[in-house]
Amino acid sequence: MAGLEGGCACGTVRYRLMSGPMFVHCCHCSDCQRQVGSAFVINALIETDRIEMLSGELRPTAMPTDSGRPHIVYRCGDCGTTIRSDYGDRKVLSFLRATTLDERAALPPDVHIFTRSKLPWVRFPEGARVFEVYYDMAKEWPPESLARREALLGPGR
Repeated sequence: MAGLEGGCACGTVRYRLMSGPMFVHCCHCSDCQRQVGSAFVINALIETDRIEMLSGELRPTAMPTDSGRPHIVYRCGDCGTTIRSDYGDRKVLSFLRATTLDERAALPPDVHIFTRSKLPWVRFPEGARVFEVYYDMAKEWPPESLARREALLGPGR
């Protein structure tokens, strides 16, 4: 999955993934629904330094959240397309909008989260891992992804 490229709607911002993501969420929370104007968002969790910016600049915008925790979205300064988010303002971990990839279907979700607020007409694929709120990372994430996350954020975070 390294080498996947993507960008914004107008083409000003272009990026390349230097590795595959650690994990992919399909989030059905009301914050995501409101912010993206859709039923859900697909976020690929990846180290920020593994997103190579090829062109353009991203503009940070602080977003309000139901939880009150910081949420910074990074958008193309020209067309406003959101490329990635930083939940918790940690800087080192990005939630890349997977459908900004040129191959929009390249990163299918590993889990569906916050399904308690999913829209009633959304149906999950057979065998999908579905959680009303969140999940136990130690049970759901592959060991190599857990190791990457710990190397990035420290033990127990």
